[in-house]
This record gives sequence, structure tokens and C-alpha cells, in this order.
Amino acid sequence: MDQAPVGGETASLFATLVRAPNPGPMTLDGTNSYVLRAPDSSSVVVVDPGPSDAAHLRRLADAGRVELVLLTHHHPDHSEALAEFARMANAPARAVDPAFCVGAEPLADGERIEAAGLALNVIATPGHTADSVCFVLPDDGEHGSVLTGDTVLGRGTTIIADPDGSLGPYLHSLGRLRALGAGGAVTVLPGHGPVLPDLAAVCDAYLTHRAERLAQIRAALAELGADASTEQVTDLVYADTDASVRGAAEASVRAQLRYLRGTAS
Repeated sequence: MDQAPVGGETASLFATLVRAPNPGPMTLDGTNSYVLRAPDSSSVVVVDPGPSDAAHLRRLADAGRVELVLLTHHHPDHSEALAEFARMANAPARAVDPAFCVGAEPLADGERIEAAGLALNVIATPGHTADSVCFVLPDDGEHGSVLTGDTVLGRGTTIIADPDGSLGPYLHSLGRLRALGAGGAVTVLPGHGPVLPDLAAVCDAYLTHRAERLAQIRAALAELGADASTEQVTDLVYADTDASVRGAAEASVRAQLRYLRGTAS
């Protein structure tokens, strides 16, 4: 059997994390690419090839024969190298958005994918982006695991990338993931940051955080007026936010204002 990529970290029995060299305020330590395979499989599935970095893509390709490439969502730090890597590995690529599919059909909610000796379940989780999706790995006998993309991060909380993302669907997606984790220990394999041991606990924390943020937005509107602008609300609610992520803060405020004002699609 081919070996896992050089420098990869064992994330679960079926997943190796290969971190891309693109750290930053929005990507944390870098984009987490994943190589998936059953222990006795010579082929692999690669999730989120990430940026177009030759050394990173070579590490992914060297893991074994790539049977399929999957994408959690379209943001460039996850998708930039998708088509390039699919050509390099001579493998089909699938995503929710047809524009990111290579030689294959778009992903569908509830679909079961069989590849690299594994059965992966697809869960549509719109909110961070409209095309966000998670992949549920088989139970390894002790616990399950799910690749969450940017829907759930390994550190901090994700943004709602308005206007593509939307808070209402995001809250629903967190509820679906919370229910998935309620049946037993489920490991979070996130798109950025470290692996986390308890999906249900993380979703609870995310839902609490969102409720607190909405309360802060409501308080800001009470102070500033119902027609306050995104910029005014961001100045008040995200006063301590670093300038490098100001745009992300404004996107999340816009999403929350749309949600509270009933204008979200």
C-alpha cells in the first residue's frame, strides 16, 4: 500500500491531514487538505487541494492513485488548485457548484459516495457559502468523523460570507451537524485549524456564539437606530477586530442584519 503524504498528520483511521503553506488571518495555520482511504486501499480521495502550490500538490499526489477529488466549497484557499490537481492526478473532481466539477456530476445532499474503499455521506451545509458541504466518514469502531470545510473550524468561529452566505441556512446547517454528533463521539476534521474531538460540543458553542452575536447586533440597533449601516454596527460590535479581518467582520454583520431585518434570501 502507498504511504501517506510526507509531513501529513493522522487525523483519523481513514484521513490524513496535509496542511497547505498558506497561513494567514483568514486561513489560520493554512488550508487543511485531506487524503482519505481505507487501510487496505491503494487508491485515495483528496478533499480540498487548496492553493496552487507545486510542493503541496505533489505531496497529495504521492499519497497513491487519486480516485476522486472533492471540494467543500468554492473559496480560493480551498479550490484554487482543484482543476490543476484533477488534471495532474487524472481524476474527476466533484463539488456542489457545477463550475468546479471536472469530468463528474455535482454533489447532492444525502448522496453516498464509494471510493478508496470508503463510503462517504454528503451533507449539504449552506451558510458560510451557498455551496458548502460536509463529508461524513465511516465509523472506525470507536467514533465517527466528519470533514466540515469552513462550516466548523478547528479554532475560532467561521464567517457568514454575505451575500453568498446566509445566517438562516447556517443555523440550520449547525443544527444538522449537532444532530449528527448527538449520537456519539464524532471527530471534527475542519478546513482550518486543529482536529477537534466532539462535533456536538463544537456546534453547541457555535450556536451559543451566534445567539450572543445576534443579541449584540440587536443592542447596537437599539443604540444606533434601526436603519444603522453595516459600517456603524461593525464599529460598535466588532470594535476590537483587527484591521486584517475587517472585511470578514462586515460580511458577518451584513448577514446578521439581513437575518434580523427579514431580507435574507
